[in-house]
Amino acid sequence: MSWVVVISVLVMIILSLARVHVIIAILAAGLVAGLMSGLTLVESMNLLIEGMGGQAKTALSYILLGAFAVAISYTGITNVLVRYLVRVLTGKRTMIVLAIAAIASLSQNVVPVHIAFIPILIPPLLKLFNQMQVDRRAIATALTFGLKAPYIMIPAGYGLLFHETIVEGMRTNGMMISMNQVNLSLLIPGSGMIIGLFIAVFITYRKPVKQPINDLENEIEEENNIITFNRDHLLTILAIIGALTVQLVTGNLILGALTGLVLMFVFLVIPFNQGDKVITEGVTMMGTIAFVMLIASGFGHILEETEAITALIDASSGFLSSNKALIAFVLLSVGLVITMGIGSSFGTIPIIAALYVPICIATGFSPLATAALIGTSGALGDAGSPASESTLGPTSGLNADGRHHHIWDTCVPTFLHFNIPLFIFGWIAALIL
Repeated sequence: MSWVVVISVLVMIILSLARVHVIIAILAAGLVAGLMSGLTLVESMNLLIEGMGGQAKTALSYILLGAFAVAISYTGITNVLVRYLVRVLTGKRTMIVLAIAAIASLSQNVVPVHIAFIPILIPPLLKLFNQMQVDRRAIATALTFGLKAPYIMIPAGYGLLFHETIVEGMRTNGMMISMNQVNLSLLIPGSGMIIGLFIAVFITYRKPVKQPINDLENEIEEENNIITFNRDHLLTILAIIGALTVQLVTGNLILGALTGLVLMFVFLVIPFNQGDKVITEGVTMMGTIAFVMLIASGFGHILEETEAITALIDASSGFLSSNKALIAFVLLSVGLVITMGIGSSFGTIPIIAALYVPICIATGFSPLATAALIGTSGALGDAGSPASESTLGPTSGLNADGRHHHIWDTCVPTFLHFNIPLFIFGWIAALIL
């Protein structure tokens, strides 16, 4: 029973590396987990479907954000931004990658729109990336950094939600800790991601990579030559501000995206007769991500209902000694496996906290060290997981012209450059705090 999580996650990873579509890979992993737990094939599938509702809110928000992104791009405002970036960054290959990382970082805390900006900004920049021979794996790494590092280290926007989830999970399971202590505990693991980004940008993916020009790039070039900032762009900015305001006030991504979309029609930036086209293209753009999140939620539900995760923790703790270094290493390894399977840092934290806190109390870990273990374990596997928003988002933009593979060009690079330093720095934090 303790091997169910490990084997099912390996099934997902192996199938994904073999270029089997991620939806099929996660379905297969879920069915394997159910069968290994003693369920029939039908029972496993029913349990998976039952658990898909756990990410229904996220999936719907992504669909609406996709439609909003299409509406924004319809006005051509992104091409105005692209033309500015081309003028400022042409010839500066390293700078453009770091600029993308900075823009992505703003999406988690300052302007918390998460991955919604990627389908708007990245496709028009593909021509520039190709002209400058930028390795798209570097861009994928930069985007994933911006989607993860800020919420790990900065308690604002999505970071506030992440840190509050850790505090609540620890307190619920008997260990008191303050928000300030959680913030402090995650600075060391988060700094590992900064090192990983620099390694990717300045060493691993520094060499130029040639890409042939295609029709999509010619189309983008033509649009960039004729579009200038106009009234529609100003109204689009107002719609974006309205969407962000509603999102921040209500704390609801769905209402925020719906507000922005409605304002685009009310301001007549998007003609009413284009409504069907905008929604359809939005579903096309973000539909795959939404379905992956739903199925990943179902997979996680199987692991929870069959108590496979609890069995894995029990088996791991059974051979642990009083050696804190060994205990921290095993707990982080378990966290990596769990999050790789579920694909959500936020969804993993409550599960990990319930299992880790009793072990940490019994073995004498401080609240700071426990928070570092829980936060790092939740973040581990988010980068590199085929089912994670932090990898699906970058792929949705970089594969607009069909030249970017989700597993080999996004998941593998982000896994290597972020999970390894996160693991090392999280392990160090657990031992020194």
